[in-house]
Formats: sequence, C-alpha cells, structure tokens
Amino acid sequence: MTGEKKSFGKIAEPFVCGGSAATFASIVIHPMDLAKVRMQLFGQLNPGKPVPGFASILTTMVKNDGVASIYKGVDAAIGRQMVYGTARIGLHRAFSEKLKEMNDGKPISFPMKTLSGMASGSIAVCIGTPFDIALVRLQSDSMAPVAERKNYKNVFDALTRTATEEGAGALYKGLMPNILRGMSMNVGMLACYDQAKETVAKLLNDPMIDGPALPTQIGASLVAGFTAAAFSMPFDLIKSRLMAQKADPVTGKLPYGGVADCAVQIAKKEGPIGFFSGFSAYYGRCAPHAMIILLSIESITKGYRNLVGLH
Repeated sequence: MTGEKKSFGKIAEPFVCGGSAATFASIVIHPMDLAKVRMQLFGQLNPGKPVPGFASILTTMVKNDGVASIYKGVDAAIGRQMVYGTARIGLHRAFSEKLKEMNDGKPISFPMKTLSGMASGSIAVCIGTPFDIALVRLQSDSMAPVAERKNYKNVFDALTRTATEEGAGALYKGLMPNILRGMSMNVGMLACYDQAKETVAKLLNDPMIDGPALPTQIGASLVAGFTAAAFSMPFDLIKSRLMAQKADPVTGKLPYGGVADCAVQIAKKEGPIGFFSGFSAYYGRCAPHAMIILLSIESITKGYRNLVGLH
C-alpha cells in the first residue's frame, strides 16, 4: 500500500507542484498581465495613437475605478493556471523524466528538452484555452464603448455567456496562435531554464546533489524569463487580438480572418514593431512570472516530497 501511495505521489508530483507554483505566480503578477493585454489591444482600438506605458495604464485604472480594478479577471487567471499551468509544467516535467530514463538517467540534450516543451505546451493549451478566452474578455471588456460592454460578473459568467451567445466554438477562438504561443513559452521558459540551470551550475560549481542552489536557480530563472518573453511575444499579441475581437455591428464581419490575416494586418498598420506592442508590460509580466514559478517550484517540490514521504 505504501509503495502504491508513493508511486501515485511521484506521478502527481510535477502536476501538483507545477500547478501550485503557476497559480501563485499568476496572482502576484496579475496587474502586469492585465496591463499587458490592454497595451496589446490599444493599437487595435485606437489606431494611430501612441500606446501608453503599463505604469500609466495601471495608475489610470486605480484612479478611476479603485485598486480592485487591477485585479479584474484574477479568478479566470487562477482557473487558467490550475488547468493550463498544471498541465504545461507537469507534462514537461513528466516528459523530461521519461526521456531521461530512456537516456540511461543521463541529462537529455537541449533539442530533446525543446521537444518536451513544445509537446507539453501544445497539449496544455488545448485544455486551457477556454479559461484564456474568459481571462482576455474580462480584462478587455472595460476598454470597449459603454454600449458594447458585456459586464461579465466572473470567469464562469464569461465562459457561459461566450458559449451561449457566440457558440461553443468561441471558447476556442485563437486556438492556433495560442498553441504557438504555448509551445514557444514552454521552450523559452522551461526548456531554456533546464538548460541554463546546467550551464549556471557548472559556472558556479554547484553539484546540484539535492537540487540547484539558490544562486543557480536565480541565474537560470533570469535567463528563462527573458527567453520566455522574447520567444512568445508575437504569438501572444496575435492570440490576444483574435480572442478579444468582436463582429462589426453593421456588417457582422470580424476584424481578422485568422492567424495569417491578423499578422498581415498588424504588419501593415503598425509595422514590425507592432508585434512587440506592450513588450515592456509583457516582459514585466513574463520575467517575474517565470522567475516566481521557477524559484518557488523547487521549494514547493521539496515540501511536497516531505509531505507524501518521497525521497
């Protein structure tokens, strides 16, 4: 019985620990995520006008609607990470461990880490996209003209009304760019972290006998925070545009015909730099989010192993 419990606990470990770390990180950086989405949508709603900085966006929101406004949609963010975050981190760790076993217990190569990151990221996105849709809708609703606002009450209201009013398929709007974004994010964050951890450990002479030392974790997470943002930013922008788009009330036509059309329109109207609109907020969101996850997951994992008796 003990062996069975330990076996189940070992299988559940990457999912429980990864999901917990991702949820905690999302709560901490939610205001930055909200500002990021608003900066990404600003060019679409206000063509020709300069995009305000994330500090300006957050300050204006607090001034006009109170501190609670910068946590609009946090319930959707928590729901998203409990599903998406748990899956993408848990699956990556599980895939990586399996590949390591197949490699006679030796560290796997970066291409194999990349493959694991891409596979786990794409699967996780397919599971978590409805919550992503709800999160973007909640965060962007107040940017629309008063007459066009949906005034969603919470994440479940956003999910239910979106499916009812626009069809169940609307919960998977922007799925393709979201898959691309999830794959690039996982490679930039998890695969690069695993690789950077080995490199930094060698530079700092860290034997990593009982896991990486704190300086190794910090150095590797700094690298992963940057690569996660740089790799995934264009896909995240397209994803946000497609998820937030609404049909023209007169013609019934959507602003974008798909991923390619959205990319072409952004390039034509906003130039190549348009794909990195809101990068300051995105990096400010991605880097701390990645670092909080990667730094906390080691401690959470140790606590989890002690709790369930794994060594």
